[in-house]
Amino acid sequence: MTEPTAEPTALASFTARQLLAAYEKGEASPVEAARAVLERAEAIQPTLNAFVRIDGEAALAQARESAERWRRREPRGLLDGVPVTVKDLLLQAGTPTLRGSQSISAEGAWDEDAPAVARLREHGAVFIGKTTTPEFGWKGVTDSPRHGITRNPHDPAKTAGGSSGGSAVAVAAGAGPLSIGTDGGGSVRIPASFCGIFGMKPTYGRIPLYPSSPFGTLAHAGPMARDAADAALMLDVMSGETDWRDWSQLPVTDDSETRTRLGDGVRGLRIAYSPTLGGQVKVAPEVAAAVRGAVEKLAELGAFVEELDPDFADPYEAFHTLWFSGAARVVQHFGREQRESLDPGLREICGIGARYSALDYLAAVDARMELGRRMGRFHATYDLLVTPTLPITAFEAGSEVPRGAGLRRWTGWTPFTYPFNLTQQAAATVPCGVDAGGLPIGVQLIAARHRDGVVLGAADTLYGAGVAGSVPVARYGA
Repeated sequence: MTEPTAEPTALASFTARQLLAAYEKGEASPVEAARAVLERAEAIQPTLNAFVRIDGEAALAQARESAERWRRREPRGLLDGVPVTVKDLLLQAGTPTLRGSQSISAEGAWDEDAPAVARLREHGAVFIGKTTTPEFGWKGVTDSPRHGITRNPHDPAKTAGGSSGGSAVAVAAGAGPLSIGTDGGGSVRIPASFCGIFGMKPTYGRIPLYPSSPFGTLAHAGPMARDAADAALMLDVMSGETDWRDWSQLPVTDDSETRTRLGDGVRGLRIAYSPTLGGQVKVAPEVAAAVRGAVEKLAELGAFVEELDPDFADPYEAFHTLWFSGAARVVQHFGREQRESLDPGLREICGIGARYSALDYLAAVDARMELGRRMGRFHATYDLLVTPTLPITAFEAGSEVPRGAGLRRWTGWTPFTYPFNLTQQAAATVPCGVDAGGLPIGVQLIAARHRDGVVLGAADTLYGAGVAGSVPVARYGA
């Protein structure tokens, strides 16, 4: 192996693919990359609070093992030596999974990996640490009674979004190029949009989940990365094996539908652009302009674009019934002391959820199925639906909703994300600009179920055209 030439501090800004190329050429080692990323993680933590736990000693041990494999020219898999982080809702062997809650004890064996974590481990990834989440992932911002507030790397006074907020901050700020998030109502796409990175909710079942989410089949695991090509690589790894612990996992295919679509471009794709879901959503002017610019670029690159709405009413009542019921299930067996320790907003929705009847729940399921049918019919004509990811940019940290907005719950400012959890579709957010304050804006690409490759291919095209790209962040701790 030749003498490494890449500066270790620069390695924290590399994509996963760039790191793998540097390892292959002998220009850098996994140990250098791990050190650079760990240094960055420690530097940002006091200001941004992205981590529940940083595992420096374990990460360096894994990196040394990877470096030896690369020295022998025998990398273990597709991500050998690449630093990754894991949202603290997902099990990781040897590390407590606290889910942002004071009700969970850190004591115990913690000897099992979630399926996605297991796949990354099998492919040689280096685990840097566990990232922050609101309590049980219940809301679209990241703060919890146990771990405090996670802040936006572009402006620490602003929220990082949630519930995969720590993961988004880690990727955006150079504390690992890849992170596993979960998305039950936008929880990958919301923080990815606010932090200026790529985040994807693949078709439900593409990535197996265990333990199953209390929010049931609303919840997806998904890749968070600096670009679509890294996410496609990560998705192939996480979905590449059958895991019997998730009975709802989709069949594993031999050929990658994701990476093989990255070079296809968008020529000939039929795209419906819905800027406000038929006038239902008030979108900030800077957001609307940036998203329209991304759509115009897709048309310029050969897509057939039509401004058209998917014709459905906001399904917030059905979503709330399913979401609040799931939250109530989480705390069903909690005693008084445990309930009193909960995030007050979570405690409130648990009370609401506990009062729903079985008929209320089944009515919500009916509404969900009708929305799924509508979107199935819609995608018989259109390959992609394009919307803003969010109607606003990041607001003040520590608040569930923007102050003065007159909103009660986080779903009031996320009307573009949670409908597509109800339908289980593939959806991703791509950074497409910033507002006057330098806060990122995201454009959302949505395809029919099982068409993950279409989303990734269109997203990769936006990166290649220069529309998308990770937004530089302040060098906290530098």
